Amino acid sequence: MSQPPPDKSVQRFVIHDLARHNGHAEFSQDIRVGLSSNPKHLFPKYLYDELGSRLFEAICEVDEYYLTRAEDEILKNHADEIVSAIPDCETLIELGSGSAEKTRSIIEALIRRRNELRFIPVDISATALAESSHVLLDAYPKLRIEAYAADYFQALDILPPLGPKPVLVLFLGSNIGNFEPDEALNFMRAIRRVLRKGDALLLGADLKKDRRALEAAYNDSLGVTRAFIVNELERINRELDANFDLWAFGLRSFYNGEAGRVEVYLESLREQSVDIRALDMSIRFDAGERIHMEHAYKYDVDNLGQLGMQSGFNLERTWFDQRKQFSSNLFVAAD
Repeated sequence: MSQPPPDKSVQRFVIHDLARHNGHAEFSQDIRVGLSSNPKHLFPKYLYDELGSRLFEAICEVDEYYLTRAEDEILKNHADEIVSAIPDCETLIELGSGSAEKTRSIIEALIRRRNELRFIPVDISATALAESSHVLLDAYPKLRIEAYAADYFQALDILPPLGPKPVLVLFLGSNIGNFEPDEALNFMRAIRRVLRKGDALLLGADLKKDRRALEAAYNDSLGVTRAFIVNELERINRELDANFDLWAFGLRSFYNGEAGRVEVYLESLREQSVDIRALDMSIRFDAGERIHMEHAYKYDVDNLGQLGMQSGFNLERTWFDQRKQFSSNLFVAAD
């Protein structure tokens, strides 16, 4: 009896799940620290569990959240120009890959030039990585994927040898905006340490603009953003045996023009007490007390050029969407 042919997609795909090995202990410690602090805060990286990743994909579809559409427009219109700046690139790395839907424009442009491509996606969600990788493997027979379920710094520390050809790193979606300014600089320097002279980074960055547009993007009328943000409380309920009442917290998002950032909070709608039994903690909230969830910094081209210079990159070129709401920035590793 003849044997079925081997599944080539398995041979072309491997995933390293670093998040699984130490993620629960780190999550527990960070929740303890954040909710013991004054003022209270939580960490935005924990928004992206399996449900959170799906909710963020839904955010990208709402009318107010222009960022994804604007970046997708740039990548579709300028992918060939972008990859032509990195001749002979054969390795593509994406930090925070998610569904990798926008990445397709870059993958296709690279495959048109080289036929074969190695893709190294990094995401905190192993489930999101597996799903997106199999979709990409089905669509692109010449693609090989080595995925890392990890946070950015973990992955940067253990990336495989990059090979002799130039490498392109993607950091899309204005994720750079979730870092405080000093953290953004440290992150860019961590990327630069991995790269060689001539390797490149394509960085998505949202631009400073009208307050109303920015605040609407982080508090849509359908409530999808609220569901995404409050899911971190539900994750604490699930994983740490807590009893947060999700409807007892409201979403508060506003633009701080002086700091150049959107600030996102959950606000306690009443005086209440929450037990986190796995941590043997009881936490009191006053009515109106806020939990800081994330900052979303906005940039201009001068800010970005300075960030690149301080971290060992030259900002070679910037592309904008038609309405100039968003930017894609090509940084090339300098001497």
